Amino acid sequence: MTTNHRIALIPGDGIGTEVLPPAQQVLDVVGRRHGFSLSYTSYDWSCERYLREGAMMPADGIDQLRDKDAILLGAVGYPGVPDHVSLWGLLIPIRRGFRQYVNLRPIRVFEGIDSPVRGARPGEVDVVVVRENTEGEYSEVGGRLHRGFPEEIAVQEAMFTRAGVSRVLDYAFTLASQRGGRLTSATKSNGIVHTMPFWDQLVTERAAAFPQVAWDQEHIDALAAKFVLEPARFDVVVASNLFGDILSDLAAAVAGSIGIAPAANLNPERDFPSMFEPVHGSAPDIAGQGIANPLGAIWSAAMMLDHLGHPAAARDITDAIASVLAKTDVRTRDLGGTATTAEFTDRLIELL
Repeated sequence: MTTNHRIALIPGDGIGTEVLPPAQQVLDVVGRRHGFSLSYTSYDWSCERYLREGAMMPADGIDQLRDKDAILLGAVGYPGVPDHVSLWGLLIPIRRGFRQYVNLRPIRVFEGIDSPVRGARPGEVDVVVVRENTEGEYSEVGGRLHRGFPEEIAVQEAMFTRAGVSRVLDYAFTLASQRGGRLTSATKSNGIVHTMPFWDQLVTERAAAFPQVAWDQEHIDALAAKFVLEPARFDVVVASNLFGDILSDLAAAVAGSIGIAPAANLNPERDFPSMFEPVHGSAPDIAGQGIANPLGAIWSAAMMLDHLGHPAAARDITDAIASVLAKTDVRTRDLGGTATTAEFTDRLIELL
């Protein structure tokens, strides 16, 4: 019997609507090869919907997604809609409503891509940033008072719980034990006096259960510098919500283009659907021109297949990504070429 997976598609805004169709094409090709199928349900939840109806998604949006096996998202963001509206109106409710507490962002320097960093060589830089995804610095605790007056105040509280930090650390240590056996924890306990020493304490506690993993910790400012100066040094990096967000974008730039970078928002227990999305955002400056790089979405789709239990199909996709970059001169504009989104996708599918 053929396994069928129910996939929710949220194209969103800008180039999000342009990169999901290539990802679907690739998924369908490898699905036929590996004996599974995918059925798609598309949702028009976006900033344009917000401008029309006053909400990024309907009130029962989470319930509409609940029976899906996974969610594939394009991008959100639109001129005239503040970023906090799009994020808190769609992405964060999904991440928290489905307990997607691991944000997983792999970074590789591929052969055929020139990194702007001299020490970032193909085959040597292969990092995974494990970002805590549901609490930390991006909490909802806080507010604003005396709006518009000289004494106006804004308070934002960072929330770190033992359960929330421990579970993402366990995921990161387990991943490190399956990869190179090295883990780096991002901290700032020399300047942030409560939450970061708490984070460090829990890292030490959880590390005791993984004696096979060598680990260290780096202050976030020094770690950012070392990501540029010594990118090949790192294997698995675990970080809080804010630190992980920044580090993973920096690492994607080190790899040569943020247009390549994928992300997974995982509920490791699989009690709820997980969500997969490229890192690049909606890129309104190039939207509608047919020149967006589809690799971030395609690699995210590969991560989705791996999560759904099809690691061989996922490897086919990542191998094809590596081949199209190493063996052809077909490139989208962000990679220094002239290929359109469709031309680049066609070449990738030929290699599949």
